[in-house]
Amino acid sequence: MKQAFLTLALVVLVAAAAAQAPHSHRHGFSGAERWASVFDDPARDEWQKPQQVVDALRLAPDMTVADIGAGTGYFTVRLAQALPKGRVYAADLEPDMVAYIEQRARQMKLANVTAVRAAADDPKLPAPVDRVLIVDTYHHIEAREAYFRRLAGRLSPAGEVAIIDFTRDSPFGPPVSTRLPAAEVKAEMQRAGYALSAEHDFLPHQYFLVFRHQKR
Repeated sequence: MKQAFLTLALVVLVAAAAAQAPHSHRHGFSGAERWASVFDDPARDEWQKPQQVVDALRLAPDMTVADIGAGTGYFTVRLAQALPKGRVYAADLEPDMVAYIEQRARQMKLANVTAVRAAADDPKLPAPVDRVLIVDTYHHIEAREAYFRRLAGRLSPAGEVAIIDFTRDSPFGPPVSTRLPAAEVKAEMQRAGYALSAEHDFLPHQYFLVFRHQKR
């Protein structure tokens, strides 16, 4: 049973890590319906702990949140349900993923979800946000320091950026050579003008870092 779970987790992690990466030109993920069976497999909940992640973001019901690298909306729908008076911008580079999220939000009657076609160097958020969630995507973003300096202009005064990505010692995930250690993420974000405001350790295979921009 344990081996079967690890095998399934490996498949899910590798695929999800690649596909929920809107800022890489090296992946194409048309056929969102097919990918949804991977990204939204209930087995993912065991290690991704989505409810704990959402709780850790400390959301108020009327906040605006950006899910960058939203994929098929694994976190988007959970964020939307936690924000009955707020809004979620689900940003992804792949038009098929954007269309899938739009359809999923309609089917689930989540009127507070706005799907956004992101650019490689800009998530294209249409309004300031209180929280940004980036799951398994940070390591795909190119020119990260410039990207996050630009993103700072879309944060509310108390806005925070939460970054979740795979640890180097995770038994599965993308190739180790593509993973960034938490210390490197912290250093890059500091150079982009951010300070670490929280660090959570409840995810078994990923680090969970929260940053605030230091307005000057």
